[in-house]
Amino acid sequence: MIILEVCCGNLASVHAAVEGGAPRVELCSALELDGLTPLWEDLTQARRQYPSLKIHALIRPRAGDFCYSQKETDIIADQILQALDLGADGIVTGALTKEGDIDLKVMEKLMKVAVNVTFHRAFDVCRSTKEALEEIIGLGCSRILTSGQAPTAPQGTALLKELQEQAAGRIIIMPGCGVSPENCAGIIKATGCKEIHASASEERDGVKVTSAAKVAGILRELGYLAKA
Repeated sequence: MIILEVCCGNLASVHAAVEGGAPRVELCSALELDGLTPLWEDLTQARRQYPSLKIHALIRPRAGDFCYSQKETDIIADQILQALDLGADGIVTGALTKEGDIDLKVMEKLMKVAVNVTFHRAFDVCRSTKEALEEIIGLGCSRILTSGQAPTAPQGTALLKELQEQAAGRIIIMPGCGVSPENCAGIIKATGCKEIHASASEERDGVKVTSAAKVAGILRELGYLAKA
């Protein structure tokens, strides 16, 4: 079984993801800034309206790089606790040093308060993927969201396959970025990954909103793949 996670930048997108059949969402805000911490009201309402939906909350308090000061680290830790208190099932976060390595000091502090952690696409700008993968495993993260250090997951399938092989069941490698009904099965076949991440969005009045039809289309293709 292949698991689809849908990236939702607002409550309307959560509604559409559920309508399309998504079993899990990554909830955030400000997709135009590559995603920030979700509005607490959106998380509260999503949890209340969909008690069985798996909700992972992106915790990223500002746009820009992934290098955080002590003060910012404290803010992230507080936001993690708030998200979990409001019913999030998992946390999506990540931190790097200025040199482009995993910031183990920051991540170790965050791992003390977080659960079911996905290390996000900060991984795609780290300087040594093989070393970073081992460090993230050592931290106890559940999965890594990555496009294989390429602009999109379809373009990064070669590295995604290498990461999946190196992970060897110790952590989930979850391809994301540019995933669609047309290419999702090809990404899974090429990489051997068991989870995949997509925004499945369309633009409405200048705002990106998840498309229930696209979600359903991805799930349909993944379902055919599982039966093959």
